[in-house]
Amino acid sequence: MSKLFTVVFSISVFSLFAEEAVIGADVPLTRIAFGSCAKQDKPQPIWDAVVEMKPQLFVFLGDNIYGDSIDMDVLRAKYTLLANQPGFQKLRQSCPVVGTWDDHDFGADDAGADYPMKRESQQVFLDFFEVSKNDPRRQQEGVYSSSLFGPVGRRVQLILLDTRYFRSPLIRGYKPGEPGEGIRGIYVANINPNSTILGESQWRWLHEQLKVPAELRIIGSSIQLIANEHGSEIWDNFPHERARFLKLLRDTKANGVVVLSGDRHLAEISCIQSKAENGIGYPLFDITSSSLNAPSGNFTKAGIRFANQVNSHRIGLQYFDTNFGSILIDWDQPDPVIRVQIRDEKGDVVLQQRASLSQLRQ
Repeated sequence: MSKLFTVVFSISVFSLFAEEAVIGADVPLTRIAFGSCAKQDKPQPIWDAVVEMKPQLFVFLGDNIYGDSIDMDVLRAKYTLLANQPGFQKLRQSCPVVGTWDDHDFGADDAGADYPMKRESQQVFLDFFEVSKNDPRRQQEGVYSSSLFGPVGRRVQLILLDTRYFRSPLIRGYKPGEPGEGIRGIYVANINPNSTILGESQWRWLHEQLKVPAELRIIGSSIQLIANEHGSEIWDNFPHERARFLKLLRDTKANGVVVLSGDRHLAEISCIQSKAENGIGYPLFDITSSSLNAPSGNFTKAGIRFANQVNSHRIGLQYFDTNFGSILIDWDQPDPVIRVQIRDEKGDVVLQQRASLSQLRQ
């Protein structure tokens, strides 16, 4: 068992080795990189900037490939294209790479529980991420996972949700690009109380994970949690599920929660700052990073300005070029400081929010 990097899952313990990434039970996690939406058949120069940042861990948030097939051989071939990207190979040599999936690597655009090959696709996903044969994800339905890093007082819990395997059908309502306060997507709320994003087994699991002692909790969701107005894929397609998530944070008294998301082919930082709105007693941030090599660009498409999407929870601006996210944690401060960032293809910081750990407590 490697002494350099130990990930503790809720059910099992396993180890990975990375030459430059030194984290484990006695070494705090201080540098994390994350991102989403990587076209496997296009150049991926951004990995050079990610490696230069020297992350101890890289987190994929979905659309890690664009598989879009019910043929598992096709999915495997597309994962191979990603694995053969020179920059991605450098990343894998420098730090552990973990992740969850979104629709395109799950198997189909905007797909949910009705995707017919989800069990088979799950095993292909786990094979790519080199998940051991005795890992719980090899037996459970869905790729959700939890891991814990660092010593007492500096513990970081990483929870990666599966927003695909159990998700109920979406409901179309808006015409594509229909204007409102900003450009909207095509989906309206599914208010059926029996509809779900996570499914009951994953909800029960998440409830238990939020009671695990940790100073900082990073929750990865492939789709945005906080933005709730633009009508593309978001948690608010199922508003009772979004409300249930916020209520669960309150009921479990889970402190130090920061949400990461992807999917959008743009980057932004959203926040529910009002205690009355989120109910948890501290600001809840959602840092969206997308895309690693297929940005939307601040452009006009079909006569519609993409940059005009509404998000009243947004802090600052949207960023439309290639990007990845980073989290820097300074544990040496009397009140540890967390910086969440969006970085461009050269590694320069283009968006940032800073919070002390005490500000993320009820």
